[in-house]
Amino acid sequence: MSNDVPTPRNYVKLYTDGACSGNPGPGGWAFVLIHPATGKQLSDSGAEAETTNNRMELTSVIKGLEALKRPCVVEIVTDSDYVRKGILEWMAGWKARGWQRKDGGKLKPVLNADLWKRIDELADRHQLRVTHVAGHSGHPENELCDRMAVAAYRKLIAG
Repeated sequence: MSNDVPTPRNYVKLYTDGACSGNPGPGGWAFVLIHPATGKQLSDSGAEAETTNNRMELTSVIKGLEALKRPCVVEIVTDSDYVRKGILEWMAGWKARGWQRKDGGKLKPVLNADLWKRIDELADRHQLRVTHVAGHSGHPENELCDRMAVAAYRKLIAG
């Protein structure tokens, strides 16, 4: 007999990554969504001409969450400590302080607040979990997202 808790039918895995050529510079984002119960997958990527790596990391999460048609339990799998810590540790405090962060005893605007606010809106619809994986460590879906994000900004650069 197994003690495993059954996976909810609305459970999805969202693999994300962002990449930038220069920081700032041209950047790309990518996600792969997997619904384990059915095996269905969805992926997408895109690019921006002038951005930062952190903005692309956040955009990959946003685009993946926006692709969901109904509320889900979403396990976000990311190699970004910025995304992981932002969602799990920092966002609630930023929101409580009017999207301000503490810096040397003073409050300063949260960087990328527009994207963090969008993640916060999307989090109201879904139940988020975050799993951190080491980047460039051979994790198949993370490596795929990295290749897709890099290909997206290279395509943009090539015109």
